[in-house]
Amino acid sequence: MTTAAATYPMLQTRPLDRTLAIYFNEVRAEFLTRLRLRAYSLSTVGFPVMFYVLFGLVLNRNEVIVGTRFTTYLIATYGTFGVMGASLFGTAAGLAAERGLGWLQVKRASPMPPFAYFLAKVAMSMIFSTIVILLLFTLGVAFGGVRLGMVEAIKLLATLVLGSLPFCAMGLAIGYFTGPNSAPAIINLIYLPLSFCSGLWVPIMFLPKFFQQLAHALPPYHLAQLALSTVGAGQHESNWVHWEVLLGFTLICMGVARVGFQRDEGKMYG
Repeated sequence: MTTAAATYPMLQTRPLDRTLAIYFNEVRAEFLTRLRLRAYSLSTVGFPVMFYVLFGLVLNRNEVIVGTRFTTYLIATYGTFGVMGASLFGTAAGLAAERGLGWLQVKRASPMPPFAYFLAKVAMSMIFSTIVILLLFTLGVAFGGVRLGMVEAIKLLATLVLGSLPFCAMGLAIGYFTGPNSAPAIINLIYLPLSFCSGLWVPIMFLPKFFQQLAHALPPYHLAQLALSTVGAGQHESNWVHWEVLLGFTLICMGVARVGFQRDEGKMYG
């Protein structure tokens, strides 16, 4: 009698180096795709940089707010704004478009690890977030009189890049429940009001009382406060509370994204 092992060859485990190469190549391909897509790369990098130049370097270069140079303050807030844009448009718009084109089915049918697709989108968003923040740093130091110590600068960069993860999760949730044509409009309907109400465009203390209270329920406010605290301009609130809110928001968005993923899997393979 022929054994089952002889009839069905044992599945071979992919070597770790090949698995890592697959993940690396997927991240590289995702980054190059978004870099060549000018509607994404130029707007994602350009808008926060343009706003910083206008409102930080041109109009308020010598102003001081809560004991901090305005040009330093805006690196934290416009850095948060840039991180949000890179994350939401990088994940939500890309995922919605590729779902609509059937590209996810092609990926799913390939031997590529399923998680590599999502990791590539998150990594790409974090790379673009890093680019935005470094550009703001460069402009601030070169033209805005920003003086941050090495430890402060690294801490601010790390906080903002790590803070992109909740918005990547949010982007995945949006991407699974929107179509390729409606995704950009829906992202803007969420992204722009959240940015304003969280004090990213206008310092939070200058907003009406209602918006100051509303901001505490919004994730961008908490990331901005974490960033501002590294340059000594925060609201003197507990950083643990800010991180807890962002973590809870991330878990909720990942749960919503998982529901969308399972719904699509059921349609394709149910």
